[in-house]
Amino acid sequence: MFEKELSQEKSEASAGSERRGKSLRGWIKVGAVAAASAVAGGLAAAWFYRKTLNTFREAESDPENSKSGIPVSETDYDL
Repeated sequence: MFEKELSQEKSEASAGSERRGKSLRGWIKVGAVAAASAVAGGLAAAWFYRKTLNTFREAESDPENSKSGIPVSETDYDL
């Protein structure tokens, strides 16, 4: 009688660990899909706004706008 109960407890314990393993694998898949979606979304946004991004890059390297901005005298002023 005792052996039968022990066998049943072992089988229930192994079933629980199998469920946890399947659950963990499921969450890993969800995480991988979420990461791939984030990467794809970032690439899509960069492609969609590529003209704007190029304009920003050109403005950074353009010496014409190097004198624009906040004057040094105003940056030293404490409010």
